[in-house]
Amino acid sequence: MALAVVVGAGAGVGSVVFRWCIKTFTRLLSGHTDYSASPGAGNPHVPWLGPYFVLLAPVIGGLLYGPLVNRFAKEARGHGVPEVMLAVAQRGGRISPRVAVVKTLASALTIGSGGSVGREGPIVQIGSALGSTLGRVTRATENRTKLLVACGAAGGIAATFNAPLAGVFFAMELILGTFSAEAFGATVLASVTASIIGRASFGDVAFLTLPAFHVDHLAQYGLFALLGVAAAVVGMGFARFLYLIEDACDWLWRGPEWLRPAVGGLALGLVLLALPQMYGVGYPVLEKATEGGYAVGFLLLLLAGKMLATSLTIGIGGSGGVFAPSLFIGAMLGSAYGIGVHHLIPGTAGAVGAYALIGMGATFAGAARAPITAVVILFELTGEYSIILPLMLAIVLATAISRLLSRDTIYTLKLRRRGIDLEGPAPGAVIGAQQVGAVMEPLPAPLPATSTLADAADLLSLSGHGALPVVADSGEYVGVVTAQAVAEALAEQPDAAPRTIAQLAAPPAPVTPEQPLSQALHALLSAAGTGVPVLDAKRGEPVGWLSHQSALRAVHATT
Repeated sequence: MALAVVVGAGAGVGSVVFRWCIKTFTRLLSGHTDYSASPGAGNPHVPWLGPYFVLLAPVIGGLLYGPLVNRFAKEARGHGVPEVMLAVAQRGGRISPRVAVVKTLASALTIGSGGSVGREGPIVQIGSALGSTLGRVTRATENRTKLLVACGAAGGIAATFNAPLAGVFFAMELILGTFSAEAFGATVLASVTASIIGRASFGDVAFLTLPAFHVDHLAQYGLFALLGVAAAVVGMGFARFLYLIEDACDWLWRGPEWLRPAVGGLALGLVLLALPQMYGVGYPVLEKATEGGYAVGFLLLLLAGKMLATSLTIGIGGSGGVFAPSLFIGAMLGSAYGIGVHHLIPGTAGAVGAYALIGMGATFAGAARAPITAVVILFELTGEYSIILPLMLAIVLATAISRLLSRDTIYTLKLRRRGIDLEGPAPGAVIGAQQVGAVMEPLPAPLPATSTLADAADLLSLSGHGALPVVADSGEYVGVVTAQAVAEALAEQPDAAPRTIAQLAAPPAPVTPEQPLSQALHALLSAAGTGVPVLDAKRGEPVGWLSHQSALRAVHATT
């Protein structure tokens, strides 16, 4: 708990320094606090260039951060969150302390020189690097080090966006990938500590200033649901387009990597010259869109422009996050959608801004597939509670559609393209290469679904397993019944207890003989008993049994 507070304080201070660096470099290279608030204006430092200074700003920034990243911390390139997820999943939470310094400077230079990326990815990587370093200095266990990494991520998000709850859920849903009382308590401490520091520096105000919204008509829920479906498609499209542009940049570039951001900065400068609203993070443009300040055609142009500018910034080697761009894209989509339905059914559609806000959350959920984080962070970023129900509806639908469209998110897709599966074994791991069929045991004698509780208890006690498969009279596989479930049923009142075990049988997560053992371990560890049935992939019938002992024997045989 003490270490969580220290990590939270470090992440809070890091976010203050990071935002100061962004403002400083933005003023130096554009002459404005936020150039997207006055697009097309000249740079007062070089007034003779007029708006054409945007052609040079990304080049100058690339000349500064390109060699820095290439020389000291190559993992600081890109949007950061996948590297933290990989460190927690397969590297014991180990992140180089140099990443915090390099990421701060590289991302601030990228955004300050016009890079159309966000600051959530950098601050997550900065805070996580602080947590990892503290874990190694104090010689914490691997699990505690991973938790400190998550605390750093939670603290960074909380302080940067004044969103303490969102920081907690971001850390647990995306970084740890699990929920527990210990993880919740530690990340809350880190998040609260970082938020106190952030509020002392930036003030206790909502990150985005949006008009008040409310739902006037029940038919709007159907409109919000359709927006959620569209946002899922756009969110996954953004993820695919991002890596398509990155592949194109990799294919085109043949020079040294340290020079790539500067040369690529010329292409980014052309985009900024044509659409100066893409300069930096772009929150002023986002707020204006939610207020109905743009026509539908220009909103769609801004949506496409953000996809291109963000993808190009990442593709040329820039450093920055994709969370803010996904919010931007979602706001443009939602605003355009809201204006469209307002023209079609003006008496029912309601305020355009409501669709923009819901589009933000649903697009992020579609791209990152983190529904809890999307709901909480949109609420905290805006301070707007009145449309929480339609927001939840659209986000859940966007998450479900996204899962149907792709197995990967915008974060995991980056790792899978490098041949890394977060659910698989780490490179060089002892366990994981074997298939389940090579290590499974013979299937224990199944229990008939019509067996009484007393008979099932006797058979379970003699079987040597904490669970047994259950089959119906027709021979069809029903599920698994555990000794714990039978014991609890026997302890109930006679009139409340089930007569047979058919009501207690439940199928665990499916495991097949062709499945890698590393993936099957997730189902084995979450099973209530001491093993799980191995099912034939075509017929769905049990053909073997995977137990903890068989998994341990597989490890022993390869060492």
